[in-house]
Amino acid sequence: MDPESILARLNSEQRLAAEALRGPVCILAGAGSGKTTTITHRIAAQVAAGTFPPGRILAVTFTDKAAGEMRARLAGLGVTGVPARTFHSAALAQLTALASEPPGQVLPSKVLLLRQIANGLPRPFRYRAAADLATEIEWAKNRRLTPATYVDGLGEHAPPVPPDVMLRVFRDYERRKAALAKVDFEDLLELAIRMYDADAGTRERFRDRYRAFTVDEYQDVNLLQQTLLERWLGERDDVCVVGDDYQSIYGFTGATPDYLLSFRRRFPGAAVVTLEANYRSSPEVLAFANRLVPRLGGAEKALRAVRPRGPEPVVRSFGSALEEATFVAETAKALHKRDGVSLEEIAVLYRTNARSEDFEEALVLADVPFQVRGGRFLERPAARRLLRVLSDAVTNAVAAAVTEAARAEGWVELVPDGLGEVEETRQQDLARLVALAREFDDGERTVADFLADLRARFGDGEGGRGVHLLTYHRAKGLEFEAVFLPRLEEKELPCRQAKTPAAVDEERRLLYVGITRAKRRLYVSHADGKPSRFLAELGVAPPRRPARPPEPAAAPDDPLFAALRTWRLVRAREDGVPPYVVFHDRTLAEIARRRPQRVTDLAGVPGVGPAKLDRYGTEVIRVLERTP
Repeated sequence: MDPESILARLNSEQRLAAEALRGPVCILAGAGSGKTTTITHRIAAQVAAGTFPPGRILAVTFTDKAAGEMRARLAGLGVTGVPARTFHSAALAQLTALASEPPGQVLPSKVLLLRQIANGLPRPFRYRAAADLATEIEWAKNRRLTPATYVDGLGEHAPPVPPDVMLRVFRDYERRKAALAKVDFEDLLELAIRMYDADAGTRERFRDRYRAFTVDEYQDVNLLQQTLLERWLGERDDVCVVGDDYQSIYGFTGATPDYLLSFRRRFPGAAVVTLEANYRSSPEVLAFANRLVPRLGGAEKALRAVRPRGPEPVVRSFGSALEEATFVAETAKALHKRDGVSLEEIAVLYRTNARSEDFEEALVLADVPFQVRGGRFLERPAARRLLRVLSDAVTNAVAAAVTEAARAEGWVELVPDGLGEVEETRQQDLARLVALAREFDDGERTVADFLADLRARFGDGEGGRGVHLLTYHRAKGLEFEAVFLPRLEEKELPCRQAKTPAAVDEERRLLYVGITRAKRRLYVSHADGKPSRFLAELGVAPPRRPARPPEPAAAPDDPLFAALRTWRLVRAREDGVPPYVVFHDRTLAEIARRRPQRVTDLAGVPGVGPAKLDRYGTEVIRVLERTP
């Protein structure tokens, strides 16, 4: 294929970038603007024009999936033989081929080793999630910090445990890893850097092999990766980088958009091309996302839509998280049933994994299939361990048994600041299990009944199809017809750990990523927390409700509440489902408190969505009518 036929497929912006076959090139690619299309066509044009043979070009990205996609795209353009790898796999290949000694076996995960180390920490830190400790070690190593330089290199960064404790963990981790003759993924990059620094001959052998470089997702590089890239390049400048500083959301690993934004300063003659034509989202979604642009800083990119018009984004405010989750579930169901939107084209995004259970429960109740990226509530470590511990318990003191087991797993009622995301999720999951046990405990049902109720309530974890539930971070690079962004509240987004301006900036970029995942339908909401400051920046801050005292729920001995529970038990047996699938106790309590007189009045009760109203509304009103 000749270069012109390759370039003819691109729009004017993409073509401008792909035509620059030599020298430094920086592509500032807005969300949905076809960055992979652009860089693969540029590589194909380099090969077709004879600028570089395919084996002399090295393309690097951040995931094996992205590298595979790049190779597949190139093959579709008739180009084979271009290595497309992650930084880590490229470093491993170079060490294997060029180093005097092999690097050692790669440790697949730090977590098991760190779990062993954490078990020996002082009691307040013994239960800290090993994944948070692993993230901290990666943060340090990506900044090229060692145990000797770690504490001095912290700056404003707060580790998940006190610095002296974390230093002890870091040292012990390095010692145990060395004793096993293993290396981790960060070691691969560091060893490659040291190899090139120590041996000019090896350095020249590598540079003779690779003459041109393409770096994808350049906004996510860290100091370690950037240093290796500099060793690859030497004094040469045949490098093309592509990225979007608006989507730089991995600061917790040490990633920074600074290298992308400073590219022109480091390479004064660089060609800089901005891609702003968006092929993913409707004009309405993009106009909404662009409202954040003035606060995103960096290289300004105002996305413009290629797709036809669609509905305006929906902004809602709810009185409780239950109302919000019910709205999400019922709206997702309506989109599928009424508008024909595939369930796999619907996504609910949240800041941390701990939020998934609210929507898991609501979707189960609405009879909507779903899939959780990052693990369903009952599959996550806290619930999995607790369910295993409780599996042999024989008692009807459910709340006491679950509370005792949770405390044995390190649950604390007042969660301190400074926990890493994984540990905070674990603490919230334990707290949720305790709260569910207290709600379930009636002095008659057993722990076994509680465990069965949990499994029915949150689904069995089978399937893998349906509405996507996932964090903002996991949504990066994906797109969906309809996207829900609930819980836009202070301490949720921005999260409560975001205490510095830089941290808040990254939270804002997370929201931008979330908005730009939507193709046509976008739903933004908050519940009973303080509305997120980002809503005001979007120009859609909902009015604050006047403060009002909480209204008492129905007492357990209320005759009407008891009558509703009796009706629910009979109906659940008829339907062959657990009672909570009909209505939760808290929903029945609210119905008893309000005593609605008509089915239409019942629709205003939290937890009574359209499907339940249609299925049970008339029966509930009859119970209310015949109970004094």
